Amino acid sequence: MENKVNRTGRRKEAVAKVFLSLGKGDILVNGRRLDQYFPQPNLQSKITAPLEVTDNLKRYDVEIKVFGGGTSGQAGAVSLGIARALVDADGKFRATLKKKGLLSRDPRMVERKKYGRRKARKRPQYSKR
Repeated sequence: MENKVNRTGRRKEAVAKVFLSLGKGDILVNGRRLDQYFPQPNLQSKITAPLEVTDNLKRYDVEIKVFGGGTSGQAGAVSLGIARALVDADGKFRATLKKKGLLSRDPRMVERKKYGRRKARKRPQYSKR
C-alpha cells in the first residue's frame, strides 16, 4: 500500500475527502475525534461500517475533511469515501464491501422547487368559488 490513499465520497449535498494511512485506528473528522464531530452512535457505526466489515478498525488511521449538507448526509459521504479508499488500498476488500452495499453511491437528491408551486410538487390550495 502507498503511504496515503485519498478518495472522495458524496451523499445528498455533502462531500467528504477521506485520507487513509496505516496506523492504530484514529479517526479525525475536520480536526476533531469521531465521537466529538458525530455524537450520535448510529452515525458513528455507519461511518465505521466499512472498516468493521473488512476487520481494519485498528489498522488504518483515517483523516476526513467533510463539508456541505447535514449530519446524516455527511456520515453517508464519509462512509462511501472510506469504502472507496479501502478498495484502493487493497483490492481484495472490494467483494466484501460490495456485498454489504457500501460501495454504491446513493443518487437521491432534493428535487428543485418549481415556479407556481409552494415546494417541488405541492400545489396551491384549490378554491372552487
